[in-house]
Amino acid sequence: MQKEMAEFMRERIKIEEEYAKNLSKLSQIPLAAQEEGTLGDSWAQLKKSLADEADVHMKFSAMLHSEVEKPLLTFREHFKKDMKKYDHHIADLRKQLAGRYSGVEKARRALADRQKDLEVKTQQLEIRLSNKTEEDIKKARRKSTQAGDELMRCVDLYNQAQSKWFEEMVTTSLELERLEVERVEMIRQHLRQYTTLRHETDMFNQSTVEPVVQLLQTVDPAKDRELWVKEHKTGEVRPVDMDI
Repeated sequence: MQKEMAEFMRERIKIEEEYAKNLSKLSQIPLAAQEEGTLGDSWAQLKKSLADEADVHMKFSAMLHSEVEKPLLTFREHFKKDMKKYDHHIADLRKQLAGRYSGVEKARRALADRQKDLEVKTQQLEIRLSNKTEEDIKKARRKSTQAGDELMRCVDLYNQAQSKWFEEMVTTSLELERLEVERVEMIRQHLRQYTTLRHETDMFNQSTVEPVVQLLQTVDPAKDRELWVKEHKTGEVRPVDMDI
């Protein structure tokens, strides 16, 4: 999700950069450049405001990259490393626990086999099928005892692994919860930074329009007409009848 949020910001940055380039390009187009007087000044300021607005949007895109997109990606990389570390740790403990459980089951089956063998040997002694039955019983009893001890050892190892796994699961779950809270808080802060930058951009854009507004208030058709007359000297010589 953080990667997709960063990609979203990257697209927002591209839009801002493209918009800024188009504004800058438009501000340089010499349309109506011949306009003079107070109206000409207003028109020239309006075109200049486009260049200033383009600069505002370009700075906004740069700030989005450094203060929103980049921090999201940086935090994501650290977050991935932490998650990978905990995942491997718990996976190792789970694997160890599964191995201990298999050991218990193996020892349980071995004990059952030894007990069954001891039972067979005991039955043979009762009906005296073999002269070596007593010696075989001793061996069977010894192996049965050893199998029982092995089962107890395996159970003890399993319980130790299970206890460690449980403790680490609790600790890791709390740590993952902390990381998730940190992640949400971090994203919230950077999205707030986005809104702050966006508000600042609006204010700067407004400031680029203010000079245009002020100059438009000073537009005076009479002054512009007077300027035209002075520059082109219209009206200095009145037309007269021509004599032949």
